[in-house]
Amino acid sequence: MIAIGERINGMFGDVKQAIADKDKKVIQDLAAAQTDAGATYLDVNVGTAAADQEATMSWLVETIQETCRTPLSLDSQKPDVIAAGLKVADTSGGILLNSSPLNKKSDEEVLDRYIEMADGAGPDGKLITLTMDKNGVPQDVDTRVAVAAEIVQKAMEKGFGTDRLFIDPIILPINVPNAQIQPTNILDAIGQIKYLADPAPHITMGLSNLSQGTTQRSLINRVFLSMALSHGADSAIVDVLDDKLMEVLATTEILLNKQLYSDSYLKAYRSG
Repeated sequence: MIAIGERINGMFGDVKQAIADKDKKVIQDLAAAQTDAGATYLDVNVGTAAADQEATMSWLVETIQETCRTPLSLDSQKPDVIAAGLKVADTSGGILLNSSPLNKKSDEEVLDRYIEMADGAGPDGKLITLTMDKNGVPQDVDTRVAVAAEIVQKAMEKGFGTDRLFIDPIILPINVPNAQIQPTNILDAIGQIKYLADPAPHITMGLSNLSQGTTQRSLINRVFLSMALSHGADSAIVDVLDDKLMEVLATTEILLNKQLYSDSYLKAYRSG
């Protein structure tokens, strides 16, 4: 599975404080720890931690790259913030741009710009797109799949390979009223989205959103990650520092016959 480390995000108190203090060590330590834990990409999200999001994205990218070569996932729904990160990013090992909706009321062509930036980053430039449009986040399976189909069509029209495309069906917190049906909706959508193109787009998700505000966050995340992988997801933005979650990931891949079993498979997974 393509594991995208979630921890360099301004929503976390330690990262928010590090941004305010321009404390490179906190950011670099998180980059190193997530890399050691098995992250394929490191998500970099300023969030609301700074007024000047473009300058802060540049600072985060440069800070990480001083000590870490793990490919980055530049995360913002503001194209100018993504562009600022791209200006200083080393894309030679690949890069993800995260995350564009199909369109916005304020910007009908937002997806076009994200595709162009990802394509301009080289053959290993990839893009995470959200099954969300100017009407918001779909609440049913059919609309999620329909939005995903439009995203795939747009990518193909632009000559952007669907194997470079990640589709995020958008997980909602399970403790929100009337949201408990959403996990099964997500699984049903995953089962359909993976057949929208050949090669199939990758399917990812912001896993921790599911358990936001609950008392059993790690357990909920672990169980749903295994379920999503069994339905065809091959990526997730996750807390790779959660050892139990990573053990479930490794075990699920064994049971799905995606990795070879050995008695020391957990040790082998941790060592990369």
